[in-house]
Amino acid sequence: MLAKYNPQEIEKKWQRRWAEDRLYEVTEDDTRPKLYALTMFAYTSGDLHIGHWYALAPSDVHARFKRMQGYNVLHPMGFDAFGLPAENAAIKRGIHPFTWTMQNIDNMRRQLRSMGTIYDWSREVVTCLPEYYKWTQWFFLKLYEAGLAYRAKAPVNWCPRCQTVLANEQVVGGGVCERCGTAVIRRDLAQWFFRITKYADELMQHDGIDWPERIKIMQRNWVGKSVGAEISFALDCPGIDEKEIRVFTTRPDTAFGVTFMVLAPEHPLVAKLTSPEKKAEVEAYITRSRRQSEIERLSTEKEKDGVFIGAYVVNRLTGDKVPVWIADYVLMSYGTGAVMAVPAHDERDYAFAKKYNLPIKLVIAPPGWQGGKLAEAYTEPGTMVNSGQFDGLPSQQGIEAICDFLEGKGWGKRAITYRLRDWLISRQRYWGAPIPMIYCEKCGIVPVPEEDLPVLLPENADFKPTGESPLKYCEEFVNTTCPRCSAPAKRETDTMDTFMCSSWYFLRYASPHCDTAPFDAEKVKYWLPVDLYTGGAEHAVMHLFYARFFIKALRDMGLVSFSEPFSRLFNQGVIIVEKQKMSKSRGNVITPDEYVSELGADAVRAYLMFVAPWEQGGEWDDSGISGISRWLNRVWNLVLEEYKPRTPDHALEKLKGEQADIEQVERELSRITHQTIRKVTGDLEKLRFNTMIAALMEFTNYLAKVKEAGSVTPSVWNESIDILLLLLAPTAPHLAEELWERTGHNYSIHNQSWPQWDEELAKDEEVTLVVQVNGKLRDKIIVPAGITEAEAKKLALESQRVKAYLKDKVTLKEIYVPGKLVNLVVR
Repeated sequence: MLAKYNPQEIEKKWQRRWAEDRLYEVTEDDTRPKLYALTMFAYTSGDLHIGHWYALAPSDVHARFKRMQGYNVLHPMGFDAFGLPAENAAIKRGIHPFTWTMQNIDNMRRQLRSMGTIYDWSREVVTCLPEYYKWTQWFFLKLYEAGLAYRAKAPVNWCPRCQTVLANEQVVGGGVCERCGTAVIRRDLAQWFFRITKYADELMQHDGIDWPERIKIMQRNWVGKSVGAEISFALDCPGIDEKEIRVFTTRPDTAFGVTFMVLAPEHPLVAKLTSPEKKAEVEAYITRSRRQSEIERLSTEKEKDGVFIGAYVVNRLTGDKVPVWIADYVLMSYGTGAVMAVPAHDERDYAFAKKYNLPIKLVIAPPGWQGGKLAEAYTEPGTMVNSGQFDGLPSQQGIEAICDFLEGKGWGKRAITYRLRDWLISRQRYWGAPIPMIYCEKCGIVPVPEEDLPVLLPENADFKPTGESPLKYCEEFVNTTCPRCSAPAKRETDTMDTFMCSSWYFLRYASPHCDTAPFDAEKVKYWLPVDLYTGGAEHAVMHLFYARFFIKALRDMGLVSFSEPFSRLFNQGVIIVEKQKMSKSRGNVITPDEYVSELGADAVRAYLMFVAPWEQGGEWDDSGISGISRWLNRVWNLVLEEYKPRTPDHALEKLKGEQADIEQVERELSRITHQTIRKVTGDLEKLRFNTMIAALMEFTNYLAKVKEAGSVTPSVWNESIDILLLLLAPTAPHLAEELWERTGHNYSIHNQSWPQWDEELAKDEEVTLVVQVNGKLRDKIIVPAGITEAEAKKLALESQRVKAYLKDKVTLKEIYVPGKLVNLVVR
């Protein structure tokens, strides 16, 4: 009696065997070409849901496929273990973040193993362990030595609930914290930054890497390069040393049309320039603006408002006195924190001028302008007017001419500015890598010596948020001695942004147990850069951006020899449930464990790939996974039930319904087999998993018909079954391994070579299709032997020879003899 397919038993059996045999461990002394295939590592949230599996399972299938193709495949896994969610969860549960995190890792590791992945667990990295964050701190010191890490006081995004600083990227929709949804405010703090702006131009370039265009566009837009001019406006106020205010503009051709200036509320000159009678109004406005995030301040939906501060500057080009205002739509972090307002040629300035009844002076004339007032701002190119000696110039030429004039007078210069800000890495929280810096009254800021790393997180710190770093109140941590003068000193109490940890983890996988350096340089040279990196598009301007900066900085320090961390990037879509993205707050999270227990990991893996194109994502449907389970059961029965060849005549009558010989059927089987190999291989190369699964299902159905007919020799049948199992192995690794063993093959199927197709054997057989009109031969067409009736009739009707006999005729009937003839009866 045929044994029943029991995925739970089979999967546990082979997972144990693979682990015991260390089947998927890799080394560098391998003659095969290397392939580093990496999926973004998981955050230690506690449980993997189906959304995680959707990111992880298909990438594992691809890695298995490349391994069978003859590559030395590194496909590692680790855990992104520091950060706010773990700390907040630990506070909520009253346990230590380390305890909470490591419990989660144990559970997630179990779930990952149950998936049947080829992760080399000997290379696991956990970012919250001292052996990892020692090197995160080491990198901080290297960036500091290179002048890329610095401390400065700056306005920051502050979440009152999380009690921490947020990067701009962590402030989402309407100016709220991405973690807890609380409205973000602005606050001045001394912070540590990485000078990412040094690499702004290079980060806009994506030469030599295969990345989705939308990610490249998002990164270029995030850098936000603007080319223009810096223009000086004269300032003459008693008791103030500053004699000018400089603005950046991309439209120097409009400089004659400036009718007011706007400063950011945070601009250092605001307090100095504000007149006494305006002081109370200005201070109230500043207080109000600091409650808003940058996103809120820049929102196009927000009505622009501001306050005149009672001061003036002089436009050197015209000699006009220009009133100075403050408005929250101007940011101190962009350009110079000052804007020249030209309401005739800027929509925002126009609205502001209309609201406060400020002058609107046209200096760029639209085509056909007759001298009248404008009903709205004109922002397109035109002809310069009301611009002194530049009148009549096309505005594009005017940009260059004005720049030349300003530079000649010493009133300005050509300039480039960027939307990109330096990377703020300070966090006033406990659960992160401590910043390895010391403050000494005599020596100032002193780096922790490398031999004293890691600076360990104290286990007994009170990590509840207070608005300041919890480490500040842990005396045994804070109090230390200066490495230079041995005087009493204080440690830095901020911890690092967790994106620091994930900016280099892919390097650590090359040599995770190296204790003399962050990585073994020779092993990194062998494995890096990552050949295929997969993960969510939501990381475009955070993790992916920071990792690129990090590698470029390490390259310039001579620590690595390449410029890009990830040669190819692929972003998968999202699995949704009931038309919504899965989230704990919605209560619609689907955990894989119950499906694995009932149907097996192979069924879950296969369904996730079949549900939709990987880059698009799709809707989870229980009936869909049940269908995949039935297919795998059919494969089990197809392979293990005895094959019984029958007499050729009986077999062909059942399979083809026509006279033929057994060789013709075997040729057909060979053709379908080689076409399936070609299709599955091509789909796996292009990560088209859904059509790959569909091709395997079609092949399964075809083999079932062949088996039922008993129409080929046993040796040909067994060869076809072997190919089916090899093609199935990356998708359903446990089932394929079990069936490989049960059909008498040596362990392991995953060490076998990927099947090759023969283009000649994969070619469709061709036949001559006769086309008749009213029974008379009108054309002969060469067509594939397996052509469908619909395709045959379509070709017949499209034949130029046939069309001549159909003109002005009515087709009464279309007669089709499969693979031989189409007869069109017309009148």
